[in-house]
Amino acid sequence: MLRFAVITGASSGLGAEFARQLAAQGYALLLVARRTDRLRALAAALPAPCEVFPADLAQRSECERLLQALQGRRIDLFINNAGFGDCGDFLRTDLEKDLAMLDVNVRAVHILTKRVAQMLQRQGGGALLNVGSAAGLLPGGPYMAAYYATKAYVVSLTTALAEELRAQHSPVQAACLCPGPVDTEFNTVANVQFALPGISAAYCVRCALAGLRRRQTVIVPGPAVAAGAALSRLLPRRALLALTARQQKRKQGR
Repeated sequence: MLRFAVITGASSGLGAEFARQLAAQGYALLLVARRTDRLRALAAALPAPCEVFPADLAQRSECERLLQALQGRRIDLFINNAGFGDCGDFLRTDLEKDLAMLDVNVRAVHILTKRVAQMLQRQGGGALLNVGSAAGLLPGGPYMAAYYATKAYVVSLTTALAEELRAQHSPVQAACLCPGPVDTEFNTVANVQFALPGISAAYCVRCALAGLRRRQTVIVPGPAVAAGAALSRLLPRRALLALTARQQKRKQGR
């Protein structure tokens, strides 16, 4: 029987790259995203059985509909990848976009993490990968305040779950991918240009899948970002926030 993976946010960027690499490894896939046309085009191009599941995970009812569709199916890997960001002064960014970001980056991830982890526990194994960000490893992100806060939530939730599973000697694996800049459509949606060179989506996904095989809990692709994340723990909080603020201003050309 083919291994089965579910990927949210699969229509572009990291989600589409996860689909390509997992299909090449012999996984059957369920591809979840809002854009049906992109999902169908991707599924048609992959050398593996693929189902498309159009859904807007900002809606709780759509998260529940996805979970219902997965009842009774064995899930080997679930990738919580759907999410987006925004950049700008917190007092000036759009509240509705902030709330939509919370719905996708936090609420949907929370719902799916809890329910899928429960499914994996009942079936006796499997892996859950939440896509966070290196932003979630920092104390805050001036000029991307809401986005950094959502990714800190994802990192905290995932690492806590992973520790609980370890304490229970559970066969279920929970991990969080925390990349720095990745060359995807993220920039356009977030209204930014990266201040640092980005890694390719292909490299990021290879690192993520290798980290899962090594049973890492927090996976940080690329030695430069990994070193930066480690160094950040040694800096005073105020200094780190000021450094982060300068980087975010550069993204806006300020």
